[in-house]
Amino acid sequence: MSQPFPPHFYLSGNFAPLSMECDAHDLPIAGELPRALHGTLYRNGPNPQFAPRDNDYHWFTGDGMVHAFELENGRARYRNRWVRTRKFELERAAGQALFGSWGNPATTDPSVRQESSSLANTNVVWHGGRLLALEEADPPIELDPRTLATRGEYRYGGKLRGAMTAHPKIDPVTGEMIYFAYSASGPLSNGMAFGIVDGDGRIAHTASFDAPFSSMVHDFLVTPRYALFPILPIVGSMERAMRGESMYLWEPDRGAHIGILPRDGDTSKLRWFRGESCYVFHTMNAWEDGDLIHADVLQYDNPGMFNPGATGPGTRAKLCRWTFDMASDSDQFQRTWLDDLGSEFPRIDDRYATLPYRHGYFASRMHADSLRSTYDTLVHVDHITGKRRVHTLPLGDALSEPVFVPRAADAEEGDGWLLATVYRGQQHRSDLVVYDADDVAAGPVAAVQLSHRVPYGFHGNWVPAT
Repeated sequence: MSQPFPPHFYLSGNFAPLSMECDAHDLPIAGELPRALHGTLYRNGPNPQFAPRDNDYHWFTGDGMVHAFELENGRARYRNRWVRTRKFELERAAGQALFGSWGNPATTDPSVRQESSSLANTNVVWHGGRLLALEEADPPIELDPRTLATRGEYRYGGKLRGAMTAHPKIDPVTGEMIYFAYSASGPLSNGMAFGIVDGDGRIAHTASFDAPFSSMVHDFLVTPRYALFPILPIVGSMERAMRGESMYLWEPDRGAHIGILPRDGDTSKLRWFRGESCYVFHTMNAWEDGDLIHADVLQYDNPGMFNPGATGPGTRAKLCRWTFDMASDSDQFQRTWLDDLGSEFPRIDDRYATLPYRHGYFASRMHADSLRSTYDTLVHVDHITGKRRVHTLPLGDALSEPVFVPRAADAEEGDGWLLATVYRGQQHRSDLVVYDADDVAAGPVAAVQLSHRVPYGFHGNWVPAT
């Protein structure tokens, strides 16, 4: 018999696991769901199956559960399923957790120390005709796009030898998916891997190189000619892990190192830029302007994660532009703050990924009493006019990452909708909300109402029905 979940911030409220998988075939809708929305929003997030084995549990380490909202002709259907990873199946058979938090070998049952601890809990993307659940330490897990049934690990015919980032970038011009992996030459190693999957879903080429140190590299950036790798000082140590301590810690004396690699993977042309310490979980976009590369990121100056005792404004990420001069001999880069709101989960109109762009969207927190790690405000920034538009939810409600859906394939940039899940704190359930992307301040134009919660999660993407 499985054990009850212990009292823990990340196991309570809407962080608490949802114990059921279900289907809802015709959901009630407040407002009018745009009929042009014809496709499926997939969202992924952590949803632990069993109580953790140790006290080091964190939201990031729950089993992946994918939620699918299928929209058609103004109606909505819903389905959710756990991703059946090897870890999930072993623990279900045992009736208890077998793996330590963060895959820590010191707290993992000896019977499974050689097994995959994949969570597949961070993102879900569509590319090359396949729906893939992703997290950064393991290979993708393929899902059936209609039923969400797990098809198993997907390694591109054996060409993917290790992990794939949870944040691959899809080039809207070439159709290629660009990916990377950190700790690629062994657990908590300095090794980095890089690869490109062509539009037909075949790995076209790969490369590998060493970073200055073992860093948790959650996201990266891509332009038409380059890939940018932020090696920032949340540093991994196997020695610490084997002592039962945190595998990662904030070590600001290491500084920031940004590696810029040509997309053809020629590591002899890899170039490193350096700067003051900071951390970036998520990036908004990057593009080229002659010899300049601009990269918009959500930068923490003093991240709270893996940094005990961190306080002050630097513990919240803010939108910052990094500029690199590829014609210069300097290894320094320029930083320009673009917005002063604490923010996370940045998104754009993905048709402009890797290209100059105008519109950006992210989640923020306006209510002083909102829970940590949650967001109550949707923000739209216009990089041309400098204007910012916001919509703040009632206290107790919380917003997910917003996903942009164009009104039509040939619509202008930013002409479309933003889709997000909202946890309704008073009712202890969730909605899928739809905003007009050009008028977020007016609030949602429609809300698809669930009778249960969608636990706080990470990332998702829209897949049009065509």
